[in-house]
Amino acid sequence: MSETTLQPRTGLRSLPRNVWATSLTSFFTDISSEMVLNILPLFMANVLGVRTSVIGLIEGVAEATSSLLKVFSGWFSDRLRARKGLAVAGYALSAFSKPFFYFANSWGLVAAVRWADRVGKGIRTAPRDALVADSVREENRGLAFGFQRAADTAGALTGILIALLVVWLAQRGAAQLSRTTFQTVVLISIIPAFLGVLALALGAQDVPVKGAAERPRITFRGLGRRFALFMLIVGLFDLGNSSDAFLILRAQERGLNVVGVLGMLATFNLVYTLVSTPAGSLSDRIGRQRIIIGGWLVYGAIYLGVALARTGWQVWLLYALYGVYYGMAYGTTKALVADIVPQHLRGTAYGTYNAVLGILDFPASLIAGVLWQGVGPWPGFGPSAPFLFGAATAFLAAALMALYLR
Repeated sequence: MSETTLQPRTGLRSLPRNVWATSLTSFFTDISSEMVLNILPLFMANVLGVRTSVIGLIEGVAEATSSLLKVFSGWFSDRLRARKGLAVAGYALSAFSKPFFYFANSWGLVAAVRWADRVGKGIRTAPRDALVADSVREENRGLAFGFQRAADTAGALTGILIALLVVWLAQRGAAQLSRTTFQTVVLISIIPAFLGVLALALGAQDVPVKGAAERPRITFRGLGRRFALFMLIVGLFDLGNSSDAFLILRAQERGLNVVGVLGMLATFNLVYTLVSTPAGSLSDRIGRQRIIIGGWLVYGAIYLGVALARTGWQVWLLYALYGVYYGMAYGTTKALVADIVPQHLRGTAYGTYNAVLGILDFPASLIAGVLWQGVGPWPGFGPSAPFLFGAATAFLAAALMALYLR
């Protein structure tokens, strides 16, 4: 369905087939991914004995690898003037890599599988986002991305609840995760991973790309000054936005057992799911920047609270509110990218957006790990340090975004 044939309706009924197909794929994929990835830091720390600095290195390299690929995948989708094939290929690669977590017996093997999974994410994300943006009118764009994020997060909630059930049945009350429990979760995660691939392959279709059929170039200049300025501000925020693995480790450090951690993650995803669609729809009416600024202020307050938290239940409550930040800012930021670049360059724009953030994910996670436990003989500043740093960068980025809005 081309953009010109869409009726100017509002609400979920206005969303075309491609949005529903990509949302269903995100739902199944996140069931699979979140079952495994949310307990992966616990597996590395509890079973393999990996230090937080190494966990930060693994997470940082994984996200950086993914995001560097996003810019080339997005650019390639612009050049092909087609999105679906690359997105399906990326989801398939992640699905085929997932079973290898079952055999992980060292942090090196965990890193290899984690990176392979992120390569798949790097291939699929920019073409998928461009496909969503191409399929809807501007007045419904925030709603479309908000709904897609809500489906993604509903999948994450479902996956965490499945993992919670497995842990509860296998080792209820245990303070640390066991290898056998982790392997059981990995085996179950394989089924929804492949259902996600089928949903996109059978349900989505490419949209004719408008605009000049020129060869896209991977440059900030070609995407415009407004996009470059926006990326500088978002990049500053992301420098303090380390992997959520550190929030999970902080919750365990403050006293939550494995079941408690999974319950905390389930609560977060429930809040995220409930906030995402209405926040995206609200951004269609009052502007994307206002919603993003609000989300970043919420993020800064939460990270400050996590730094000062004394008990596990306090971290649980703050992590639940963390879903408000994600619901407000994540999909809305992607909608804003589509607002400020032409359609025939959206793949490149989404790839560039994700690449810049991915490159920064590496130092962000590495900085967090080093601030927490140091490196070599230096013990670091302790568990509160990475969250104080993240709060500071969030507040500064929100102030700059307010100036950008003016």
